[in-house]
Amino acid sequence: MSQGQDESKKRGRRGVLITCNMNERKCTAEAYDLLSEYAEQLYGPETFAEDSHSEEDGDDVEAALKREVAQIRTSTEKRERRFQALESGANNVVFIRTQDPGQLVHRILQDLHTTKKKKSRVILRMLPVCGTCKAFPEDMEKYLSTFLEPWFKTPNQASYQIVFKARNSSHNKRDDVIKSLAGLVGRLNPANKVNLTNPELTIIVEVIKSVCCVSVARDYVAFKKFNLQEVVKADGQPEPTNPAGNGGAEAVPAAQASVEKPSDEVPGEKDGVTTL
Repeated sequence: MSQGQDESKKRGRRGVLITCNMNERKCTAEAYDLLSEYAEQLYGPETFAEDSHSEEDGDDVEAALKREVAQIRTSTEKRERRFQALESGANNVVFIRTQDPGQLVHRILQDLHTTKKKKSRVILRMLPVCGTCKAFPEDMEKYLSTFLEPWFKTPNQASYQIVFKARNSSHNKRDDVIKSLAGLVGRLNPANKVNLTNPELTIIVEVIKSVCCVSVARDYVAFKKFNLQEVVKADGQPEPTNPAGNGGAEAVPAAQASVEKPSDEVPGEKDGVTTL
């Protein structure tokens, strides 16, 4: 197992999960450009530490060389602090670590939805990952019981849907995961209601091998399931920033709380499991 893959499996990891069409290298380059563009709008340019060392070493070549090596190492570490590509564990999927994926991804999709300006060629979907845990039922339930509290625990409540997908993993059945997760949300606050038409929140669960990536996102329907190719197309879908309540739709059984369709699959995927 590579160090990159090890890193991506740490509990609580945050980043952006990106699917593409057969060209991961180009996808990574596009993702870096797109994420950097909008991160600068939100947070300003990425800054790096200046060398505060004085010239007291004079002509000491060895000290100067050590200082230069230290500067390069520090610069590299700081560059990795904002974005760092890690091994995802699945074909046609790229994972880029970053600290604020939810706000950043929403900002990108909001702008693309508004301007209808296409800014990527090979990126398909861009999903925020606000936490990770081991993809075993007991680990998922333990982690999600705390992770979901800010959105769904009394007095907080919302209409919601659950989106689940598994890649290179066969030990999690879609219906079982959705039923368990819906039960957990119901226990946090019985006023939380399922809504597949125009939910306030979408719980995104992506399993890759033995890692579960999770997030809670707004405007998932309005932003075409966070598909960058579809969101720039004109249509009559609901507008972003959903109103309070369930939009007038009736709640449906929790076991149906998933809206993934085959049309959203990347090459090699079938029935929520990638076949490589």
